[in-house]
Amino acid sequence: MSPSRRGARLRWLLYGLLAVVVGVFAFPFAYLILTSFKSPSDAIAVPPAVVPRAWSVENYRVALDTPGVTDSFLNSLLAAVGSTLLSLLLAVPAAYGITRFATASGRGFLLVALVTRMVPAVAVGVPLVRLMANLDLSDTSTGLALAHATISLPLSIWLLVGFFEAVPAELEEAAKVDGASRLRALWQVVVPVVSGGIAVTAIFAFLASWNEFLFALLLTAVEAQTTPIVIANFQTQYGLQWGAMTALATLYSVPVVLLTLLLQRRIVAGLTLGAVKG
Repeated sequence: MSPSRRGARLRWLLYGLLAVVVGVFAFPFAYLILTSFKSPSDAIAVPPAVVPRAWSVENYRVALDTPGVTDSFLNSLLAAVGSTLLSLLLAVPAAYGITRFATASGRGFLLVALVTRMVPAVAVGVPLVRLMANLDLSDTSTGLALAHATISLPLSIWLLVGFFEAVPAELEEAAKVDGASRLRALWQVVVPVVSGGIAVTAIFAFLASWNEFLFALLLTAVEAQTTPIVIANFQTQYGLQWGAMTALATLYSVPVVLLTLLLQRRIVAGLTLGAVKG
């Protein structure tokens, strides 16, 4: 067999393996979407059918007509955007200081940040409930955003440290020669270079808040209840409303998909930042 044919066969084999991997990871989400179009009886049928026997949008109507659903989307968005902005506002200067000054205390701070990220959320959930009550922030989007920032901030710092390390220090030195201060060099020279990395970090921080359940359950009751809590409450005396749950879960996934598509170029740029160094 010629080398070209052998290479073609290996390439097709690789494509086949990748297709299998993608299929395995995509099947649960595809099944979620298909279930959202099933009738209530089909959604709980045993054995379950992957493709709906009769397509219907009734589940979406039930989900959207449920009181509090629209407000929960807004609460989720406010909490996610607030925690993401707060995390980036604190993580950018923290990561910059750790990489540029390269002190032992900075590396120790990074280690502490990683350790706090490993602490189970349930371990800090109860103290946060007491803290938010004392600050009069219980059942508010602001309090929930602050709580979610405790999850996303350590991860944001850790990610941004890697991106800042890929930026040559000569860029800042050239800016200082032109009269720029360190802070101005950071915001006008370094930050634009690592904008792709910041976009990647922003998506992870956004997802950490958007998908969070425990803090939203503990810190909200009515006014600031997020969509994951509303989805979990889709139940009647006869059992869970799987059709309405899957319909609302599908709608809840749309903003994240759109955000990823909008930031796709910056994500690729951020993931490849520092790949070629020399």
